[in-house]
Amino acid sequence: MQRYSTALGLLTDLYQITMAYGYWKAGKAEQRAVFHWFYRRNPFQGDFVVACGFAEVMDFCERWHFSAEDLAYLAKLTGNDGKALFEQAFIDYLGELRFTGSVHAVEEGTVVFPHEPLVRIDAPLIQGQLLETPLLAIMNFQSLVATKAARVVDAARGDAVLEFGLRRAQSIDGGLSASRAAYIGGVDATSNVLAGRLFDIPLRGTHAHSWVMSFDTEIAAFETYAQTMPNNCVFLVDTYDTVEGVKKAIEVGHKLRERGYELQGIRLDSGDLVALSRAARKLLDEAGFPKASIVASDDLNEYRIAELKDKGAAINVWGVGTQLVTAYDQPALGGVYKLAALFDENTQSWTHKIKLSENPIKVSTPGILQLRRYSLTDGKPFGDMIWNVQDSSEQPPSSLIQCFDGRTVVAETRHYEDLLVPIFEQGRRVYEPPTIHASRERARKQVQQYRRVNFGLYPLGLEQNLSELKLSLIRQWKKSEK
Repeated sequence: MQRYSTALGLLTDLYQITMAYGYWKAGKAEQRAVFHWFYRRNPFQGDFVVACGFAEVMDFCERWHFSAEDLAYLAKLTGNDGKALFEQAFIDYLGELRFTGSVHAVEEGTVVFPHEPLVRIDAPLIQGQLLETPLLAIMNFQSLVATKAARVVDAARGDAVLEFGLRRAQSIDGGLSASRAAYIGGVDATSNVLAGRLFDIPLRGTHAHSWVMSFDTEIAAFETYAQTMPNNCVFLVDTYDTVEGVKKAIEVGHKLRERGYELQGIRLDSGDLVALSRAARKLLDEAGFPKASIVASDDLNEYRIAELKDKGAAINVWGVGTQLVTAYDQPALGGVYKLAALFDENTQSWTHKIKLSENPIKVSTPGILQLRRYSLTDGKPFGDMIWNVQDSSEQPPSSLIQCFDGRTVVAETRHYEDLLVPIFEQGRRVYEPPTIHASRERARKQVQQYRRVNFGLYPLGLEQNLSELKLSLIRQWKKSEK
């Protein structure tokens, strides 16, 4: 479901529009160009990223334009001489602009690695440039949160994980994006009601401390809630004394059962979660509520969940908020968007572009790139090869992967899948995205597959001819600088 009802042409950095103006003035605005989105380092000191955000990118590209109000605002901007920053003819040109390019992208929920092209945009130069900032904003954040969610779910070892982070999210939009991405990354439900409606995510939640504190006694709070919502009773038991709170929840649980309902569980939000969960489990079991869940919250992340499970905590549902929706220990994914090729109408050929740096990790890969994933007959991932398609009907000219770690690996006899699939062709959407539930299932299966992979040995790199092209461009530029 679309989240925004207004035009978002201005959702970009000023330098993107000043460059667009420069392209237009130089007669380059309509020159065909290819850009790629990729990232350089895995977040959280982990092994991979769960790609996320592409369905929203599709919606953005379809509706992208500058409204009359946007154009009026741009017309009022001035330079340091006090005169208009953009001439009116350019403003008028922007008013007619719509996305007419082609997009290839990996599907949401795909496990991916550094330097791999995850989105390829083939469009007029001005369009590709103006889309850079919003596309990065969508994909970098959602991929980061989906990856964090996958790590949290992995740490829970089969227990349910709930996303409770809206109140601590980076404003309203950040909360919505985080809820969506966390669900694709593997959480079971969210407390975010608007995200539930917009994205069809299951909802979970009962009451907070303020509910208990608003009554004279804790038992009165539980009883009143049970009378109001007998089919949704998970009682928060740590407002005053946790063990006594569990006993009161059990007392109300018996009354619920007499009415034909069941106590769903109790929630712990503070204290020694190992000792308290064990004590709660013993009390619940002895009282005849072995199926009642013990939910824990309290600033959890994947590290603390793993630690609590290793210590024998009797918790089977984990509510994770702040540290998930803010990707607390690494608040940004270093995703970048680089020009890789320009088409020359005079020669009817492509010119490869490369970004150089004294830092090798920042040297981009030229060409019109595709990502091929090889697997063994049992489905276990074998390796990834980046290759230069030039023409989408061509196959890679070589089966040799020149790995980023220096190895050369032959992938000739392996099964494979090309991961960049057509999303737009000449401005027309040609792809119907899977449901959010299908993307979540894709992520779950892929994360499970990669648990069997030795990442230190996993082949990841460039097809041999692409590697040689990249090296030749580096040598060419170094020679020209002498």
